[in-house]
Amino acid sequence: MEYTDQSNRDEQIRRFGIYRIIEHLALIALFMVLSVTGLPQKFYYLGISQSVIVILGGIDNLRLFHHLAGVLFAVLAMQNIIANFVGVAFLRWEPSMLVTLKDAQDAFQNVRYYLGLDDRPAQCGRYTYKEKCIYWLVIIGGFQMIISGFVLWFPVTATQFLPGMFIPVSKMVHTSEAMLIFLLVVTWHIYDSVLSPDVFPLNKSIFTGIIHRKQMKQLHPLEMEEKSETETVLPSARHGHTMAEDHKRTRQ
Repeated sequence: MEYTDQSNRDEQIRRFGIYRIIEHLALIALFMVLSVTGLPQKFYYLGISQSVIVILGGIDNLRLFHHLAGVLFAVLAMQNIIANFVGVAFLRWEPSMLVTLKDAQDAFQNVRYYLGLDDRPAQCGRYTYKEKCIYWLVIIGGFQMIISGFVLWFPVTATQFLPGMFIPVSKMVHTSEAMLIFLLVVTWHIYDSVLSPDVFPLNKSIFTGIIHRKQMKQLHPLEMEEKSETETVLPSARHGHTMAEDHKRTRQ
C-alpha cells in the first residue's frame, strides 16, 4: 500500500487502535482519582486537602475511593503487561517499548541539538526515549505502589508474613514514588503532550488514534518510513477502520 500523493496538511495516518485509546483514557482517569484521593492523605494539614476530604464525605470515603482506584490500576497494569507479552511472544508485535542503545544515542543527540551543537534533532521511531521513560517509570513505580499500597491497606495480614518494619518502609516507598510519578507526569509528560511547540495545543493522536502526516514526519520519522510500506494515509478523519484492522495495527 502506498501513501497518496496529496501534500495537504489534512492527510492523516492511523497510529493507535481503539484498544490503546481506551487503555490510555482509563489510565488518565485512574491517575486523576488516585491523585485527588492520595495527595490529601499525604498533605492532610493543608486547607485544600481538608476541603477535599470533606467534599468526598470524610477520610473513610476518601480511602475507599483511593483503594478502589488502586485495585483498578493494578488490573490495568497487569493487563498491559500480559497483552504486550502475548503480542510480542505470539502475535509478532514489535517490542517497541523496550529501551535500547539507540534511546541513549537519541537523548545525547537531542542534548546537542538543544545546545545548538547540531542542526538535526534525534530521529525517533514509534516511541521516543522520553515516552519510554514515562512508560517504564509508571510500570515499575506503579508496581512498587501497588505492593506497598496493599501492605498499608492490610497491615495486620502483611505482618503475618513480613517483619513489622515493612509497614513504615511501605509508607515511605508509596508516598515517595507517588510524588515522583505525579511530578513527572504533570511536568514532563504534559509539556511533551500539550505545551511543546511541536504539538501545541495538544497531541491528539492518543485520543483519536490518528496523526497528521506532517507532525508524524517531525516527531516519529522512522515510524513514518516504516508505515509508508504498510499503512495508508487517511484523506480525512471520516475514513474509519474496523476494530479488527485497528487491533492488527496496534502494537506495544
